[in-house]
Amino acid sequence: MRRGWFIAVLFCALLSPASAAVKKVKVFVALCDNASQGIAPVPAKIGDGNQPAQNLYWGCSDGLASYFKASKSWKLQPSPATDDGTILERLFFTNAALDCELTAEAWRGSEIAACLQAFEKALVAGEYQLVVFIGHNVLMDKAIDPPAPAAAKSCDAIVLCCKSDAYFRDRLTALKVRPILLTQQLMYPGAFLLHDSLVPWSQGKGLTEIRQAAAQAYARNQKISANAALGIFKDLTK
Repeated sequence: MRRGWFIAVLFCALLSPASAAVKKVKVFVALCDNASQGIAPVPAKIGDGNQPAQNLYWGCSDGLASYFKASKSWKLQPSPATDDGTILERLFFTNAALDCELTAEAWRGSEIAACLQAFEKALVAGEYQLVVFIGHNVLMDKAIDPPAPAAAKSCDAIVLCCKSDAYFRDRLTALKVRPILLTQQLMYPGAFLLHDSLVPWSQGKGLTEIRQAAAQAYARNQKISANAALGIFKDLTK
């Protein structure tokens, strides 16, 4: 009887969510910068790419640092320091319910090209299950050579910037990674998009569900219709 009880407990433990491999997510945020990026200028306070605490994509209420710190499901952990003048801040979050770890970096706005290159190198490195780029679409400003090697392991990609499907899809395909959320219009890459999209992604749901989660978040934030918000994001099932 005791032996049967032990086997049953062991079997349940092996099937429990806690035993599943933790999914690792890396996020590269190129800080909004009026001075060096080809963007429609925003107020100077939130468009200074040297000041993450006030930046549109990092420190504002919808910026990654502020939004994830305010989240009830994501918990800020002791974060590794950065002594790199290119990366101004690095944060580490965990989500027990989703079995996820998320590392986010705020890159100096003037270093957006280097940020993109680091994003693509992370895609092929084999260390993460999902790698994300948030910011201005720097490929609208200039051509940047992609890395040569293909992904060492299966990896998913999200690119939250204006018209990312047109500019990034071929690059991602060449790197042999799977794009799971891309945009097809001009848009605002608030962190609420990543926050809500991570739920269906971490649960193993499909591209349709991920797109719908992003669209619902965008509709709420921008106060537009669900159909209009859905049109922001490319249907990657086609």
